[in-house]
Amino acid sequence: MLELSLDARRGSFHLQVDCRFASDWTVIFGPSGAGKSTLLRLLAGLDLSAPRRPQHARIALDGRLFTDTSSGLWLKPGHRQTSMVAQQSALFPHLSVAANVAYGLHDLDRSSRNSRVEEMLELVDAASLIDRRPRHLSGGEAQRVALARALAPKPRLLLLDEPLSALDGAASDALLVRLQEWASEHGVQTVLATHDAADALATGAEVALLHEGRLAALGPAAEVLANERSRLIHRLSTNLSS
Repeated sequence: MLELSLDARRGSFHLQVDCRFASDWTVIFGPSGAGKSTLLRLLAGLDLSAPRRPQHARIALDGRLFTDTSSGLWLKPGHRQTSMVAQQSALFPHLSVAANVAYGLHDLDRSSRNSRVEEMLELVDAASLIDRRPRHLSGGEAQRVALARALAPKPRLLLLDEPLSALDGAASDALLVRLQEWASEHGVQTVLATHDAADALATGAEVALLHEGRLAALGPAAEVLANERSRLIHRLSTNLSS
């Protein structure tokens, strides 16, 4: 279970979220500017340097505290057993695909490391790319490799920020289902941020709906998205009649 209580300002933007993600796969859904990326960065510990520390933050995964402003606790990203994949793949350009995926596997011997790299690339349908350099990859291929690199250390918490935007709908849906099965098998809690309702429906996920930095709804995908659709239709009808 992921517990979070956040109150953070970024310029004129104000994020206030207080909830629990009980599901092992949660989709943060909402339009651009809703606060999805800000939320993920706070969970990852990437926005907790002194000038950007939130007014209030408490983050715990399965009872283990990552952040607690009341006691001054600020676990660094590398101490959270957390992996994050952003919209940009951010692969190391001077390393091969294999070396990129193996980058965080310092505790494994060479044989185990090579096996893990092959396993992760197979999972994301990128095994044929193993010897390439990032400059020779398409956008979709680079995103697959970035996913493999994030999965390789088998994190406790996986954070995905629009990670499949360069893939077409069918390929994205198939990979999401495969990722969900892998995460469930290995006990990895996953939070996926998206503005695409299809990403939520593809996995039957728990959905957290964000609007302007506030949690508007939290629950089963079909229920939350149906309510959001009704809200938008009502809003459109009201605007047209006024």
